Amino acid sequence: MSCLCGSELPETACCGPYLSGDALPPTAEALMRSRYSAYASGAYDYLIATHDPDTCKTDAASLAAASKRTTWLGLRVDRCEDGGVDDETGRVTFTASFFDGRQRGELRERSRFRRIDGRWFYVDGTLPLAAWRAPPPPRSAGRNAPCGCGSGRKFKRCCGRGAG
Repeated sequence: MSCLCGSELPETACCGPYLSGDALPPTAEALMRSRYSAYASGAYDYLIATHDPDTCKTDAASLAAASKRTTWLGLRVDRCEDGGVDDETGRVTFTASFFDGRQRGELRERSRFRRIDGRWFYVDGTLPLAAWRAPPPPRSAGRNAPCGCGSGRKFKRCCGRGAG
């Protein structure tokens, strides 16, 4: 099975060993990809374990409750700054597609990472302008067309609200 992070590698050769605790991510990007896979697969304990203890303000149960209706659809890594095997800090900018039970959207974040005692941790992230956006309506149908997210509602009453 291909890894959920979108690397096109088998899960066992990508994020699987990190999520199981058999290996540590060697770079900030590897940690970010594994955290996406953890969100997508519901491995909330892993998300807490890889969050910088100085900035983590939640727990696995809260993450699970907040993510209850979210289905993660795909990940694109847009940019990496530092975060290599010899670095102590790094930044990864990514776009994650999701469906929240009502509409599709994208989350764009520029995440900060730091290494503590040889292990990478997620510190925090900033959302750039237009960090979330709904998909556009189908070109041929317009705003009165059924929404592409599968909700059964018109686009203008579903994903089209606030889009733009």
